[in-house]
Amino acid sequence: MDEGGAERPAEERVQEPMTHTTSRAERRERASMETRDRILTSARSCLLEDGYASLSTRRVADSADVPLSQIHYYFGSKQELILAVLAAENQRLLVRQSSMFAGDEPLWRQWERACDYLEADLASGYVRILQEMIAAGWSDPALAASVRDQLGAWFRLLADVARREEARLGNLGPFTPAELAALMGLSFLGAEAAILLGMPDHAVPARSALRKVAHLLRDVEAGRNSGA
Repeated sequence: MDEGGAERPAEERVQEPMTHTTSRAERRERASMETRDRILTSARSCLLEDGYASLSTRRVADSADVPLSQIHYYFGSKQELILAVLAAENQRLLVRQSSMFAGDEPLWRQWERACDYLEADLASGYVRILQEMIAAGWSDPALAASVRDQLGAWFRLLADVARREEARLGNLGPFTPAELAALMGLSFLGAEAAILLGMPDHAVPARSALRKVAHLLRDVEAGRNSGA
């Protein structure tokens, strides 16, 4: 009935409760996403403080101010929770790196920016999380499979970059695009491991060695432009 006592059309009587139901569902979905994000944020902080081996889901739950059951509901296990943390970071950084390589800067300058990003990723804790998951995967096949998938996305991106340069330069010497991508990616992974281990620069100058690769790339670019 409306305010004047007339009965509303049937279609209006049906649509109104559906609108209210949809609104409640949206609120539930939003609350669920917020809870999941809060757990991921807390797990990331706890992982950086405690390390993977010492990480407690109880501590994550307390930090996120949620019942422990919520972690099991959203993620199932400690391992799946940490893989979700790594996947979220990995996806964000892949988007960043893809955007950089898609730009107009020469490859040597993009390499320099990748070295800058390495410093940012060391400071953010992403590199430590990744390296801990790699090490844990050596004795955990399921974990290793997930980490391989995530690392594989980086190597595919680098292979695409190598194919682009092959098209520009005409050839990559003795290397295939996949082989060059392996050298590029593994040089960063190795440098990250040495830096996290605390190897002194005078013994293993990982950072400066990576940055000087940009000098080689710049020389190649200059030689191509001069016709040498």
